[in-house]
Amino acid sequence: MALVPVSKQSKKYPWNIKDTNDPRSKLPENIKAPVVDYDALSWLCNIDGLSSRDNADTSEDAHRLFMENYHNIFVPEPKKAGFPVHAEKRAIAGKSTAQGQSVDATAGRTAEVEKKPTRKSSPAEEFTHNIKDYLPQFHKERRSEDPDLIRMENIKTLRKLLRKLPFERSATDNDRIFSILKTFDFFVDNISNSVLKELCVVAHLETWKEQNFTVFGNTGLHMVLRGKVKPLTKLYVYTGLEDDELQLRSPTPVLEDTDIVLEIGECFGTLQKIEGKEPTTRLLSVKTIDANCEFLKISVSDYSKVNVQIQQREQTEKLNLLMSCSQYKLWPRQPMQQVASLIEWISYPPNTVIVSEGYKAPFIGFIKSGECHVLRQVDVLHTLRHGGKEKKTKQVVMGKLGMSDSFAEISLLQEEPITCSIVTATDMELGVIRPERLHELDEVTVQLFKQSNTPTFGELTKDDIQNEYMQQEQKRAWNEFKHSVVVDVINAQGIRPGYGKWSK
Repeated sequence: MALVPVSKQSKKYPWNIKDTNDPRSKLPENIKAPVVDYDALSWLCNIDGLSSRDNADTSEDAHRLFMENYHNIFVPEPKKAGFPVHAEKRAIAGKSTAQGQSVDATAGRTAEVEKKPTRKSSPAEEFTHNIKDYLPQFHKERRSEDPDLIRMENIKTLRKLLRKLPFERSATDNDRIFSILKTFDFFVDNISNSVLKELCVVAHLETWKEQNFTVFGNTGLHMVLRGKVKPLTKLYVYTGLEDDELQLRSPTPVLEDTDIVLEIGECFGTLQKIEGKEPTTRLLSVKTIDANCEFLKISVSDYSKVNVQIQQREQTEKLNLLMSCSQYKLWPRQPMQQVASLIEWISYPPNTVIVSEGYKAPFIGFIKSGECHVLRQVDVLHTLRHGGKEKKTKQVVMGKLGMSDSFAEISLLQEEPITCSIVTATDMELGVIRPERLHELDEVTVQLFKQSNTPTFGELTKDDIQNEYMQQEQKRAWNEFKHSVVVDVINAQGIRPGYGKWSK
């Protein structure tokens, strides 16, 4: 058994725990005693079924009721007015966290601290006199309206997104890049939205770390994101316009002394491959002025691939539209592709007259989505107030055209007036072939058009139109009669819809 030496002098412990790291004991905290609600205590003691002088046992219902309400004997502390004391909240959260960790430590793991509830801002329609309800509205993010600051913020966001490789970016990232590039005039003026959206997927970041390096612009389109560059030739950006073609002469004119400097947000290079020029030519090239220059780059090959993919997608969409029409399902593949290459997309709002009866149709239409009404003219006798009659021309709805329907083929091919009027009933999207492009069709395709189609609603006779007009007029008159009878009955009992207690 080992002997433990004991010092004769007793160790003194100071009572001030701030002066030592080894206190003998900590004084208990001075906690204010809670206030007792004696009315609640009296009610709690008088619960039926509790043990008392006359009743030695307590019933289960009385015990459960007592345990559910015993904490109500203490008066809750009044809430403090004004700003919340965040120190108290942090102290309470710290205690709960410490307790949770100590309990879970016995089980061999640490409990996860619950997330703090998010602050809710009061709705604008609620009005209160407490200023803290309005503080969250003033703590919201404030954005500057200065266009220069917004432009620089967009550039920073663009650099951050382009640091990811194209396959690492999400669809949200590509949409953000697209929205930023739309704020620059060069992309808006020279690239359509559909093509630009696809180019944002393949755009990447190019970095040049040293000064006086030559960046060849013939390899793709570059936009300066950081630093400055100096063009080496007079033409430093090629858009494919006729004015640019005149400057693509050989040899390339070199600018020895120039004050032109391309800064952040400006572009150089080209999206289209220039025939007869090497990728390393001086044409469209620039020289870096600052170190660590960064560029957004869209290569010529990526632009070409995107254009081919978009054209193939549109061609497939047009072929599917033709094949959805019943009269074109049995056509050979070659004439169908020839017709699909002539189709253009066009949209119309509701209640738009596309074709008028008795006139030549403006185009051949293939309905992709939406619905339209087909109207025919009919001559009817109209009775005047004095008993006389006069002849009037009215239009009758004879049918509808919807998805996968077409019209006006025979009218354009044979240059005849169409036999009906077509009015849109909903928003419509059409694929159309203009008359000036029909000469691009060969004779075989024209004959297929004539054999596969008939005049739109051209088989209707005058008797059919008259009968349809009479049925619609009788139906309209019957509906008006029923409505008038219902209105008379309601008004006879003093009931007026929309007035008095029936206004709700």
